[in-house]
Amino acid sequence: MNFVFAFVIYFVWGTCYAVAQYTVPNFPPLLLALIRALPAGLLFLAIKPSFPKFEHHRSLAILGLINIAIFFALIFVMATTLPAAISGVGMISVPVFAMIYQVIFLRKKPSVVEVISGIMLIILAYLLFNPGSMKLNPIGLLALLGAIICIVVGSNLTRKAGKHLHWWTIITWELLFAGIALIIANIVAVGINPHPYVEAFAHFDLKNLIGLLWIIIVTSAFGYGFSVWLLQDMSVVDFTFGNIANPIAGVLSGYLLLNNTYSLPQYALMAGMVVVALIPQIVIKINTNQKNHRLKSKADLTTEKSILR
Repeated sequence: MNFVFAFVIYFVWGTCYAVAQYTVPNFPPLLLALIRALPAGLLFLAIKPSFPKFEHHRSLAILGLINIAIFFALIFVMATTLPAAISGVGMISVPVFAMIYQVIFLRKKPSVVEVISGIMLIILAYLLFNPGSMKLNPIGLLALLGAIICIVVGSNLTRKAGKHLHWWTIITWELLFAGIALIIANIVAVGINPHPYVEAFAHFDLKNLIGLLWIIIVTSAFGYGFSVWLLQDMSVVDFTFGNIANPIAGVLSGYLLLNNTYSLPQYALMAGMVVVALIPQIVIKINTNQKNHRLKSKADLTTEKSILR
């Protein structure tokens, strides 16, 4: 049942690209990032107040900058420059960059399955994102690359912070610190060029409001809150299996809201990337289950011998 919940969370996150492009296409990415981050952080703080010690402020501020502020801003750059399906499928490439990061910085040798999967992902991504296949905005592709790097680096930093802080405290305060950073960034952006901000609110309508409420309540407050709750009873490996829903949501919401359609070979490449990205996770899950089964069998045998004695 937990896998279904993880699937729902990733599906909700995967709708962000199309919803933003359909409902608030003229809103500056920095403003959308602020709107997505700060209200959710304040809501978490109100539901369960948690105040970290002063020595943890620096690490939480860094997490907020990488995991939320920069990441959200890049997500909305992608939403306004790339098709929703491409954004969702592109995020499937995270395991490749995570593997490279672990090799370079953590000196962790990848498994044969991870290497093969990574090579296949690179080939499929090249075929899909090749300018000969479809024309994509280079700014959007750079934003996609930056967002993936944020996930890889941020996940490793979050894992370290999780040894000293509760998950709720981490998510609450990284959202709040990100909100503060984004307020400053938006003030600077308005000072440099206020026109996009004026245009965003000059013709504010019901569609804009619905889109912002979806971004704030559903993709941020619900998505992150539910994920925090779910991770208390679910391993990170199991949780990431739900990532298959992200590109599915991107394809469906892009079709329904923006009428984005692709050729059969392009859909095949997208499906191939999703399947290939899941292979290492499936192998890890199988190995983990087998190891747990052996340990359980060994424990049961030990208990049986104790009873016989």
